[in-house]
Formats: sequence, C-alpha cells, structure tokens
Amino acid sequence: MAPFLESVKSFADVPITDAGVDTLAFLEAATGLVGLFDLLGSTAFAVVQSDIKGNITKVRARYDAAPAQSVTLEELVKNEQGEKKRTATEGLMWLIRGLSFTCKALQNAQANQNHELVAAFTKGYEDSLKKFHNFVVKSIFSVAMKACPYRKDFYAKLAADPQGGPSVPEAKLHEELNEWLAGLDTIVKRIEAFFEKGGYGKGF
Repeated sequence: MAPFLESVKSFADVPITDAGVDTLAFLEAATGLVGLFDLLGSTAFAVVQSDIKGNITKVRARYDAAPAQSVTLEELVKNEQGEKKRTATEGLMWLIRGLSFTCKALQNAQANQNHELVAAFTKGYEDSLKKFHNFVVKSIFSVAMKACPYRKDFYAKLAADPQGGPSVPEAKLHEELNEWLAGLDTIVKRIEAFFEKGGYGKGF
C-alpha cells in the first residue's frame, strides 16, 4: 500500500488525444477516486460513492460490449447514439457531474487553506450537482456536507500510508493533489463541452 494519491491512477496520467479521453484509463482513475470518500469517513457520503460506482459500471459495461467503438469516451457516446437506451451515455453524464462535484469541492479546499471542508464541499455542491437534484436528494447531500471531517484529519489521512509507512510531506501532498485535480478538471470540462456541443445529454 501507499498514501492515497500514490496508490490510485492520477487523472493527470489519463491520455487525451484528438479522438478524445482514453476510456479505460479514465475508468481506472475514476475507480480510484471512489476510495477518496472512504477517507472522508462518513456513511453520509455512501450515496455519492454508490452513485459514482454505479455510473462507472454503466460505462465499463458498454466498453466491454463494444471495445473497438469505445476506445475514447467521446467515441463511446457517439457509437451509442443510434440505440434506444443510451445507458452508458447517461451513466457518463452523471459520472462527470459527480466528478465535477468532487473536483470543485477539493479545489475549494486547496484554494482556501483556512476553510473547513464543510464550506469547501458545500460550495462545490452548489456549483455542480445541486441544480440537477430534487428536494429529497438535496436534503441527503446537505446531511453529507455537514458530516465532512475536520480539514486537518482529512489531509492527514490523505498523506498517510495505511501500512504504516512514512506519510507524504505536506508540500508534496499539495503538489500531488493539485496535479490530480488539474487532470480531473481538464477531463470534466472537456466532456461537459462535448455533451453540450453535440446535444448528447438531452433527456437525462
């Protein structure tokens, strides 16, 4: 084992070509991100974690069914357009929304070092997922935001090696996290623009 950011695939390492975002590498990085919610240490985040996992599964199922047509996320979506049920397209759209929330929340935490996570995650939610949610789901997320751990405890977990090895020095942790978030932000914005331009998200 290793500290969290060194044990998962970084979004900064996901290849992006003219054809789009590499599907398998993206799914590997997104699967790694799911573990981040374990570090937040509250069952209140289980709903977010479950949603992200479920959407990863939908995209992966499509890749497994048609790998040659799903090499990039963009190709996968285009290839599914002619079908009645676009399960993977809907899954990817909601997955990107969930990743956008996580990215914005942690970017807020990085930009405002004196703010607690509850403030960073609440703002991240307001700037991403909130507009897509009904009253019931908003209430669930409100509870989750309030359950955020203290900032120092979360960052200590992020830096720690679960096997008892040395923790990542603070400066290196922030450098690694900023790089991971920059990679994630690039992908989120790219896929959001792709959906918007192509009108692929209509009906979801």
